[in-house]
Amino acid sequence: MIELLKGFPSNVVAIACHGDVSRQDYDDVLIPAVEKALQSNNKVRMLYEVAPDFAGYDAGAAWEDFKTGMEHFSKWDRIAVVTDVEWIGASVKVFSVFMPSTIRVYPLADAAQARLWITQAA
Repeated sequence: MIELLKGFPSNVVAIACHGDVSRQDYDDVLIPAVEKALQSNNKVRMLYEVAPDFAGYDAGAAWEDFKTGMEHFSKWDRIAVVTDVEWIGASVKVFSVFMPSTIRVYPLADAAQARLWITQAA
C-alpha cells in the first residue's frame, strides 16, 4: 500500500510504502499525486519512505516506478529515499547516476533529516 503523506509544500510528493505495494497503488495514489504536483510546479521533489512494515513490490509496481521516473525524467528536482531495506538503497544509489536530479538515501532513523532536506530551499 502507498500512503500519501500530508503537510508538505505543493512541489513535494511525499509517500510511505507499507506492506505489499502493487501497480494499483501507483495508479491510484502515486501517479495522480505526481501529476497534480506538476500542474502547478515546473519541478517536483519526491520523499519516498519505505516503512518498517514494507513487504515488497509486485512486478507491476516495479514497472510503474520505473515508468513514472522516466516519463517525468527532467521534472525531478530532488528525491529522498528513506529505507532500511538494503537492496532498495543500493538500487537507488546505482540508478541515481543516470538521473538529472539530486538523490539521497537515508536510513529510517534519519527520516526527519530527509524531510527537512526535501523541503529546504535550493
